[in-house]
Amino acid sequence: MEKVGFGVIGTGQWGEMHARIYASTEGITLAGVADQVEQRAESVARAYGTMHYTDYRALLADDLIKAVSVVTPDFAHADIAVAAAEAGKHVLVEKPLAMTVEDCRRIMEAAERSGVKLMVDFHNRWSPPFYRAWEAIRRGQIGEPQHVYYRLSDRIYVPTEMLSWAAKSTVAWFIGTHSIDTVRWLLDDEVRRVYAVSRSRVLKEMGVDTTDFYQATLEFKSGATAVVENSWILPNTTPNIIDLKCEIVGSKGALYVDGSHHRTLEKYTETEASYPDVLVMPAIYGEQKGFAAESIRHFIDCVLHDREPRVTGRDGLEVTKVVQAIEESVRTGNAVELE
Repeated sequence: MEKVGFGVIGTGQWGEMHARIYASTEGITLAGVADQVEQRAESVARAYGTMHYTDYRALLADDLIKAVSVVTPDFAHADIAVAAAEAGKHVLVEKPLAMTVEDCRRIMEAAERSGVKLMVDFHNRWSPPFYRAWEAIRRGQIGEPQHVYYRLSDRIYVPTEMLSWAAKSTVAWFIGTHSIDTVRWLLDDEVRRVYAVSRSRVLKEMGVDTTDFYQATLEFKSGATAVVENSWILPNTTPNIIDLKCEIVGSKGALYVDGSHHRTLEKYTETEASYPDVLVMPAIYGEQKGFAAESIRHFIDCVLHDREPRVTGRDGLEVTKVVQAIEESVRTGNAVELE
């Protein structure tokens, strides 16, 4: 039986992980990768035995490819995702779905017209500690959630060295979208009002024209509140590239998650101290593991067995609404009501 072809558009570090998973999953084949940087596309294609393109439209023209991952920079999702849906491909889009509500709706409408599946890769929903927290809330073990604190921050290495395009995005789009979706999912609720502050000093002085951090208070329709903090100016001496903490306080109990400095494994050498990743995307005997891989495997399962993704375009739209409200609140100094 002919295998189902999957493609990857965008072959940076995260795009290569998508390619690695598609190339190693039974029942499908990695049928092509695309990146405007030919050397990068060619390198990934050679590593996983597939075709490479510099124009994503050429990849979308391949009838063997039935589904694609869009793993381009934050600002470059919308047109590619629309084109993929219009070409009849099922689409997995890295977060954010898009950086405007209008672009989110364009993508969703294109997918609906073409009858293809659309999933946003909010992979925290497959994180073991967060899943256990979600499960405990669903079972009423902490009563009604009252307030949440969620911190997800990056070393300054990320906007200054890892990303060449940091000035075209913000930390709110890059990792804040994960934070917002996780809280929405945990509370099974939508944000009704936002108040936020930010500062733009450290990175601008280094020549990177983007915001240093955001601190946002989110009020949900149920009355629960959340404080969400996202920064990407942590010192590079931080033992982990990310700092992830979450606490959920309910009427009858509380939950605490340490997603980064949990000390499951500590490594001390002559030159550094670190907490190696054992949850997000570790490789074991050369095979990709971790919850970041599980969300991609869920997309594969949905395509192969005609199932609805657990994370849909609507989730991406709601998160984009919140980030836009955060930006408006920062700009105006006022609380912002959502629809």
